[in-house]
Amino acid sequence: MNTVGDGAFRRDDLYGRSNDMGFSGALSFLRRKYTRDLTGVDVAVTGIPFDSATSNRPGARFGPRGIRAASTEVASLDGFPFNFNPFDHLSVVDYGDVWLDYGYPQNLVEKVEKHADTILKQGTSLLSFGGDHFVTYPLLRSHHKIHGPISLIHFDAHSDTWDDDGERLDHGSMFLRAAREGIIVPEKSVQIGIRTQNNSTHGFNILHAPWIHTHGVQEVNKFIHDIVKSSDPVYITFDVDCLDPAFAPGTGTPVVGGLSTAQALPILHSLGDLNLIGMDIVEVAPAYDHAEITALAAATIGHDYLCLLAQKKGAQARSIGTKLDEKQSGNTKV
Repeated sequence: MNTVGDGAFRRDDLYGRSNDMGFSGALSFLRRKYTRDLTGVDVAVTGIPFDSATSNRPGARFGPRGIRAASTEVASLDGFPFNFNPFDHLSVVDYGDVWLDYGYPQNLVEKVEKHADTILKQGTSLLSFGGDHFVTYPLLRSHHKIHGPISLIHFDAHSDTWDDDGERLDHGSMFLRAAREGIIVPEKSVQIGIRTQNNSTHGFNILHAPWIHTHGVQEVNKFIHDIVKSSDPVYITFDVDCLDPAFAPGTGTPVVGGLSTAQALPILHSLGDLNLIGMDIVEVAPAYDHAEITALAAATIGHDYLCLLAQKKGAQARSIGTKLDEKQSGNTKV
């Protein structure tokens, strides 16, 4: 790529790394090209700037903007500990944000679901940034149309399975609603980092934060893989309040005693062998952040998720290449 500066708008290619300076330029996620042309695109990044379903501090509507800004430095080097540039293997664009009229919050589910449908029906997967956690509900509805019942891997301080009337916009109840509608399968889903009281698990497999601190990351990874099988369609939702407020102060409902980024990242990295169909990262509220700690954590989590997809795509390409080489050399076994 020969274009210098503002690669988010000026670059033509979908692969490779932008040469923008970390402290300047248009703020797409990881300097990817801004476009709604999904020809040849593996993953579209999109923002959902909605926080009217939050129960405490508002401000997550600024989350997509904050995550994009924090991603500039993450975009400048090969992925660690992956030791490669994910964009050598994976074509990723920044699709921009879903357009929402703040005066009609009751239209959120329909608007977000249609927005996601447009992308998923073209064979492109989604990495979405909230917004408060309710935005995951319409995203799950859209993914369910393509993939059927979903295994949810849910990083959070809260279970988000409190009951409601089935119509309420509330970032604390949407996963019970999704389970009742058959969108997600609780017995094939895992909730990680929970540390608030809910008197019913509703069938979800829960790893409370104190258990994780006691047993360690390796036991978490084993637990997940005992529950979720390689053939299950897996959607990851990461509420940044899963992280302790020391690592994610910029969120609406912080709870002490959470995971560190040093715990959360290797758990995420262990999921690369699963059938990952999509991910969202939610509840980043920059107004309560300090030195972009929370936004940087979210940007890194999003980057590392893309590395997992790139790693799998690269491995598949190498496997196909090896089979073609064997066939051409006459070494294919019959």
